[in-house]
Amino acid sequence: MYDITIIGAGITGSLIAHNLSKYNLSVLILEKGNDAAGGATGANSAMVHSGHDPKPNTLKCKYNIEGNRMYPELCKELKVSYLPIGAFVVATSSEEEERLDVLANQCIERQIPYEIINGEKARILEPNLSDAVTKALSLPTTGIIIPWEVAFAAIEEAMLNGTELRLGYEVKDIKRKENGFLINNDIETKVLINAAGCHCDDITNMLRVSPYKVEAKKGEYYILDTGDMVVKRVIYPVPTAKGKGVLAVPTVHGNVLLGPNSDYCEDKDDVSTGDGLDYVKREITKTIKNIPFNKIIHNFAGLRPHIDLNDFYIQEDDQIENFIHVAGIESPGLTSAPAIAKDVVENIVLPKFDAKRKENYVRRKPYIRMNTLSDEEKAKVIEKDPEYGKIVCRCCNVSLGEIKDTINRKFGAKTIKGVKMRSGPGMGRCQGSFCESEVFNILLKETKMNPKDIKQNKDDSTVVSSFVKEDL
Repeated sequence: MYDITIIGAGITGSLIAHNLSKYNLSVLILEKGNDAAGGATGANSAMVHSGHDPKPNTLKCKYNIEGNRMYPELCKELKVSYLPIGAFVVATSSEEEERLDVLANQCIERQIPYEIINGEKARILEPNLSDAVTKALSLPTTGIIIPWEVAFAAIEEAMLNGTELRLGYEVKDIKRKENGFLINNDIETKVLINAAGCHCDDITNMLRVSPYKVEAKKGEYYILDTGDMVVKRVIYPVPTAKGKGVLAVPTVHGNVLLGPNSDYCEDKDDVSTGDGLDYVKREITKTIKNIPFNKIIHNFAGLRPHIDLNDFYIQEDDQIENFIHVAGIESPGLTSAPAIAKDVVENIVLPKFDAKRKENYVRRKPYIRMNTLSDEEKAKVIEKDPEYGKIVCRCCNVSLGEIKDTINRKFGAKTIKGVKMRSGPGMGRCQGSFCESEVFNILLKETKMNPKDIKQNKDDSTVVSSFVKEDL
């Protein structure tokens, strides 16, 4: 029997597991996808919001502010990317200027650094701001990360310290037992944490009528080619009741994201793109000009788990002891995740156990990113391991050594998409047209997978069927 089982390996579930792995507890993560971070964590704006926007006296407000302040140290601890690039919230009318002033007052109340600047100064700092912009709220503590990188690193470090992970494991049945829970007549656990994203209410309904209903909100995005950095910082419109609006967001990889829209979606697993992209194009031109739409290299959609309570739902169930809800983690859920994880672990889970902190905690090693190194640094790495000098992905300059490292780690990649998200081949202009077959062959060799047993899955990019020859 496990002490704690977490359903869902998104950013929140992974950080809860990471925090728990620092104690002498048996922890299991269950994830129905073939990798972690495949839901909302893998398809969002990748921003660490400052905390200027959430409604006062909500969990979203509380955890957003705390999470923003935790991210720099967390990313340093996990050895992953964090860039404090700042943001502008821009107004284009007198009415929007008034709402900008409300946001500025909230910054004062929440002790968030800010500055109000006029449109002329804002365009000096961001030349591609629309001529219609009259005023901007500058938020220097806004940052960007790679969300799935944080989740992967958290799980990898947790696994190095004894946490177990089961991928491709769909929870279909949960029964209450005298001393805990029985999952799928297979797994026994004392404490159950529900961090299943858009399916949190489905999980809860296996035990009781859920006190909340989850609706999926689809957000669609464009990705511009690297080098076309139309903005240097995040650009928000003035938020409305529908959300933060369509943004322009620089990424750690050197692209710019444009999006999202926000539309309810009946299918909680539907990440197809469609008419929402037309909306994104129309709305982004209200705040940004000179956008090279001919340099779009990819589009994608993500689903946000919105609950009818209009706030996060984070608490132990009021009817079922040891059943913990971490539900409705939509924006600013990514920013809030470190604070949510800390609170859940320290104030809900740990009081249930007499758990000691581990004395010899194992830290993960950072990835080597050849495209971030100087020529001298590259030479030293290649001298030590020549495979880091063999380029597989020409668009992103990703080497064989980097790909093999991401496959052979404790929580290594087992799919083409898994390799792409960990080390980057396929992220560039050609979107894997040249390197994907080579990545597939490397996976076969390193994992000893039987290609006849690998099923094509377009959404997960497990393989491209043309790579599997009849004679293999």
